[in-house]
Amino acid sequence: ILEDSRLSSRFPELAEAQISFERPSETFSPGQTTVNLFLYDIREHLELRSNEPSIEMRSGQAIIHNPPKRIACSYLVTAWPVGGEELPLQEHRLLSQVLQVFSAYPTIPEIPFLQNTGLAEQEPPLPLVTAQVDGVQSVAELWTALGNQLRPSITVTATLSIKELFEPDPTPIVITQDLQLGERISPSSEQLVPGTEQRFFRIGGQVTDAENQPVVGATVILVEPNLTAATDGNGQYSIGAIPAGAYTLRVQLGSLLQEVNITVPVENTESNYNVELQQ
Repeated sequence: ILEDSRLSSRFPELAEAQISFERPSETFSPGQTTVNLFLYDIREHLELRSNEPSIEMRSGQAIIHNPPKRIACSYLVTAWPVGGEELPLQEHRLLSQVLQVFSAYPTIPEIPFLQNTGLAEQEPPLPLVTAQVDGVQSVAELWTALGNQLRPSITVTATLSIKELFEPDPTPIVITQDLQLGERISPSSEQLVPGTEQRFFRIGGQVTDAENQPVVGATVILVEPNLTAATDGNGQYSIGAIPAGAYTLRVQLGSLLQEVNITVPVENTESNYNVELQQ
């Protein structure tokens, strides 16, 4: 951000300064005017923590992603002018320019700063917090730990998202709609009169080929009740309503035919109504 060529006309001192990320210890003495960003703290941003997973649909299966960790990276920004007169004034001018630039970005835009980098396609966009009062708790103690003398500084915190290391295994999608019919105890009540309740189910799944690609336009038949449906553009179908029980599910496309035995509703989370249509 600080090396953006569009800043050169407005902030010539900043445009000519070197950008470094070194530890500003007692021996730190750059040979040319430098703006230094020292990464002094890395921790999870607990206020942004989320426990809500996201679900990605892919080829008729669900991939459940854990929410990314939000990691706050805090930098101590200092200016180190070299040569010329009134070095403190040069230092203040550099810091004011840095402050103006960072303050213009509540989030770091992917274009032009993050594209083709390891931080591309961050979701949500990277927040950038500049010069907040709750930055460094004790600036004097930090400089003492660095072994250097106290000097003006700005704290800048960028919060990035770290996704899960490995992609979770896909989970088959089980579509079961439970319909309950019967006489209500009263018009305003959801409860049914005992003995009048009837349960029906509408089921759904996906038909794929041997390469796990969706089969479009296949005919799906529940043999016993003689109910028929067709797969859509994603190879998915929905059929019912039927009472609980064991059924034969028949899938046909041209000369290809596949039959499987199913139980409604499914007996466990590993069961589903997906069918692979084989040659």
